Amino acid sequence: MDVNFIAEVSSNHSKDLDRSLKFVERAAEIGFDSVKFQLFKVDKLFAPEVLNKSKELQRRKNWELPLDFIPIISERCKQKKIQFACTPFYIEAVKELEPYIDFYKIASYELLWDDLLISCAQTGKPIVISTGMANLNEIKHAVEVLHLNNCNPTILHCTSAYPSPYEEANLSAIKTIRKLTNCEVGWSDHTVNPGVIHRAVNKWEAKVIEIHLDLEGKGEEYNTGHCWLPDEISPVIQQVRQ
Repeated sequence: MDVNFIAEVSSNHSKDLDRSLKFVERAAEIGFDSVKFQLFKVDKLFAPEVLNKSKELQRRKNWELPLDFIPIISERCKQKKIQFACTPFYIEAVKELEPYIDFYKIASYELLWDDLLISCAQTGKPIVISTGMANLNEIKHAVEVLHLNNCNPTILHCTSAYPSPYEEANLSAIKTIRKLTNCEVGWSDHTVNPGVIHRAVNKWEAKVIEIHLDLEGKGEEYNTGHCWLPDEISPVIQQVRQ
């Protein structure tokens, strides 16, 4: 079956270039179509008074993807024939990423940030959006903004719990969102459950599947419980494509 698989690296790269490139290589080897990173600055995500009070948030600076990694990751993706995507979490990131990425991913809690949506759309690159923290009106609004700027996004239904209990996946929302927007709708997984992936594809006709990937269980986010390991997701991709 023709399904596009996206490997979300998130902050599991540990701010290490060699490790970042290993994600690209492993994702390509497993059979992913795309590998996705995130570009954020903790100082832009949180107010100074919040950062000053939270050692945990301050430590998240170690999760940032250095800007000078971007062209190197992009080149390795080209070598491995896998698409490179990234989520911009501040407005300047759109232009910083534009020369290097194949598509933008926009997080669900940014769907009301019209300026970000417009800035991404005006690059002419494809856009994928997530829905986890958005209601139907907010999803519809984001799609309308993107349509007005000549972009027809791909939408990924997801549940913003890390991990998500499989019984709360609510996969029927794929059909609801598809009917509401007339867009391609897929599934962004936080369940780490093969049955959920197969159900999304075979029952609800998801053509795009995103999963959070770690290499060996040592990534920053692995212990949260929403990340797949290569040996777990590889057979799922193979089965879906039989």
